Amino acid sequence: MYTVKIVECPECGGEIKIPDDVLEGEIFSCPDCGMEYEVYINDGEITLKPAEVEGEDWGE
Repeated sequence: MYTVKIVECPECGGEIKIPDDVLEGEIFSCPDCGMEYEVYINDGEITLKPAEVEGEDWGE
C-alpha cells in the first residue's frame, strides 16, 4: 500500500507530501511557495533542508 507523510514547509508552512519509499537526497518542492528541499533521513525521521541550486557555468 502506498502511503505519504506530510511534512510542513519550513518557508511557508504549506504541506509537502513525501512518499513512504522516499530516498535520501530526493528533491521535493512545496506546492504553495515553490521552495525546493532535499530529503534527509536520520533514524527513520524525515527532515527537509533547502536544496542547493547549482548554477550553470556556461563553460567558464
